[in-house]
Amino acid sequence: MEVTLKSSRWALAALICLVAVLPALAQTPKPRAAAPTPTTRAARPARPADDGRTLDGIAAVVNNDIVLQSDVEEQLYLFVTRNQIRPDSTMLDTLRQQILDEMINEKVIYAEAVRQGLTPNETEVSREVEKALRDAKDRLGEDGFREQLAKENMTEEQLRARYRDETRRSQLAQRLVQKALPEKPVSPAEAEAYFRAHPEKFPLAPAQVRVSVIQIPVTADSVADAAGHARILEIRKRLAAGEKFAKVAADQSDDTNSARAGGDLGFFVRGSMEPALDQAAFSLPLGKVSEPLRTPFGWHLLETLERDTLKTVAGRDSLDDDGKVLLEAHARHILVRVPTNDADHDRARALAARVRAELVNGMDFATLVRRYSKYPGPAGPDGDIGFISLGTMVPQIRAGLDTLEVGQISEPLENQAGFNIFRINERKGERPFQLEEIRDQLPEYVAQLKFKERYAEWVKGLRAKAVIEIR
Repeated sequence: MEVTLKSSRWALAALICLVAVLPALAQTPKPRAAAPTPTTRAARPARPADDGRTLDGIAAVVNNDIVLQSDVEEQLYLFVTRNQIRPDSTMLDTLRQQILDEMINEKVIYAEAVRQGLTPNETEVSREVEKALRDAKDRLGEDGFREQLAKENMTEEQLRARYRDETRRSQLAQRLVQKALPEKPVSPAEAEAYFRAHPEKFPLAPAQVRVSVIQIPVTADSVADAAGHARILEIRKRLAAGEKFAKVAADQSDDTNSARAGGDLGFFVRGSMEPALDQAAFSLPLGKVSEPLRTPFGWHLLETLERDTLKTVAGRDSLDDDGKVLLEAHARHILVRVPTNDADHDRARALAARVRAELVNGMDFATLVRRYSKYPGPAGPDGDIGFISLGTMVPQIRAGLDTLEVGQISEPLENQAGFNIFRINERKGERPFQLEEIRDQLPEYVAQLKFKERYAEWVKGLRAKAVIEIR
């Protein structure tokens, strides 16, 4: 189903952080996507097919309410897509179960809010619904908005009613959580004592590897690339002539995931996108359409809508490793894919094999970096891209590096960017964090841990009083 209900964002202690989703016609939220490195960018999975046979079943019954299997699959798809991960079947099953558990939690919390007689602020609900609809019309244009309604076989009033119901439910549940579990700040001294007493409750600093890379992309022949460039220039002329970006994106963009939202990519921090898009998103004047940008996917036009500081759960500015305020950008794009064929793929693979053979025979790595590498991110003259967390790597890249010793050269390893030949420069294993490394973030993190513990116990009690049947 194309129009999906917005999942609640008030369950702060959920086992996983579900990505909030408005209806396809409503405001696109701020997806907090992971930021894999350019060499480990993950593919988006195929959207689950809504064929009416496997996704419209009942996943669970909660009192007299139901959780549809289609809603579980939709949330799973969005979580995987927006966090740019490529889970195996075991991880998918785990995520699916966590999503179902959280959707059950939402329903038992809402039922308890109703039982206690809590009521939503209808003025706030109406304001949020109307804002979402206005934003959708601004983003898609009136014509695009009507076309999307027709595609989803809905009227504007039906969409408004659906979103009103979900907003009321979310607001009631949030009020109950705030009433039952008021915020309890944690002092720095209390946080440090908790850290020392419960080290098992804190994640380990992930294993890292410092590598140099020679990246050989799979590129289309010059004729196909020129055709894609010509098409993106024609699209840019339409925008320059005054056509709405969202309408043109919906009509022309080859990124089907974002096209139905007017090209909207949501909010993202640096490193979440391909380097060319990253650079444009954080440097373009707001509202200005970029010149054509080339990535391994094809030609793009990008427009930055706004930039803001990334906020913590407590509402404070997030800081990077250097203590600087961490920014996020909200952008939209239009993509013209430049298709590649088997011959292009075989040509890149053969070149990568020849380059690796030269390295094994003693050729200088830096020389071949200068001669062949098309890696678009920051790198040293010898291709050194610094330390990368093994946890951010796609499985095929990690598998190719796991057994290598320092100084060894990998086989050509393929990802979306092409074929990558790595040299291992240094390794750091998993280890406990030192207090000094996380001292500033510790009070907020411990507060979240304690809230999660309180929340889990509270929800456990609510579930014990509910009638829950998992199908």
